[in-house]
Amino acid sequence: MNGGAKVANRKRKFVLRVPVTPEERALIQQKMAQLGTKNFSAYARKMLIDGYIVHIDTGPVRAQTAELQKIGVNINQIARRINSTGTVYAQDLEDIKGALAQIWQLQRSILSSQR
Repeated sequence: MNGGAKVANRKRKFVLRVPVTPEERALIQQKMAQLGTKNFSAYARKMLIDGYIVHIDTGPVRAQTAELQKIGVNINQIARRINSTGTVYAQDLEDIKGALAQIWQLQRSILSSQR
């Protein structure tokens, strides 16, 4: 039987090739070892057909991070003023309470958008 006849009689007639870096190959081999398989074709077929891609929308978290940075700058300004004057004003405490309320509001917003 020649090589062409073998392919013609195969159940799986298409061969897929995927170039990988040495690091990617090592990761694939590690995952195969974790599953206890040495058959790359079976592993690749299973992952390509049954595997899934996790897409995480980090937009809300990035927006929250930007807001937290702004709040942090405001709190640092209050702290510098307190340290330089030695006096804590009622408005400083109100500003800090407002910043904390903003943080909690951002947190609730993020959590509710994940549902």
